[in-house]
Amino acid sequence: MPLLESATSVLIFWAVIGYLLGSIPYGMILARVMGLGNLREIGSGNIGATNVLRTGNKTAAALTLILDAAKGAFAVLLARTLAAEDAAQVAALMAMLGHCYPVWLKFNGGKGVATFLGLMLALAWPVGIVCCIAWLIGAALTRISSMGAIVAASSSTFLLLLLGYGYVLALGAVLTLLVFWRHRANIKRIRAGTEPRIGQKG
Repeated sequence: MPLLESATSVLIFWAVIGYLLGSIPYGMILARVMGLGNLREIGSGNIGATNVLRTGNKTAAALTLILDAAKGAFAVLLARTLAAEDAAQVAALMAMLGHCYPVWLKFNGGKGVATFLGLMLALAWPVGIVCCIAWLIGAALTRISSMGAIVAASSSTFLLLLLGYGYVLALGAVLTLLVFWRHRANIKRIRAGTEPRIGQKG
C-alpha cells in the first residue's frame, strides 16, 4: 500500500507541474511586454500564435508558437527524465489542459495547437515531425490555421500506430479530441466558409 501511495503521489506531483507549465499564457505575456495590446480585445480574443499574428507582429507570433510548443515538450521531457514514462504522459495531458483551461485566465485559454505539436515532438518525435509538416501543409494550402490544426491532429493517431508508438495511443487520442473540441467553432465556420484566413485582422 505505501508503494502504491508513493506512485500515486508522484503522478499527482507531475500532473500539477504539467498543468502549471502548460498554463503559462505566453501569447498574452508577449503581447503585453511588446506593447501590442490586450489579446482579448484583438481578433478572436484567443491567446495563441494565430491571434498574436493579427496584431501584425510576426516576431511575437513566432515566439508565441515556439514557447507554447516548448512548454509542452519541457513538461514531458522533465517528467520523463526525473520520473518515468507514465509521469511524462500525465504531465503531457495536464500541460495541454493547462494551456486550454488556465486557472489564471478563468479557465479560458488557447486552442492547444502549438502545445499539441510540442507534446507530440517530446512523446514521439517522428510522429511530432510529421504532424508539424501536416500542419504546415494544411495551413499553407488553405491559408486557414485551424485547418492545419485539424489535419495535424487527425493524422496523429494513425501515425502513432504506424510508427510503433502504441503505448502513447490512448494519450494521443485524448489530445486529438481536445484539439477538435477546442476548434469546434472553427469547424463550423470552415463549413460555412467564414473562417478567417491566416494574418487576417478582425
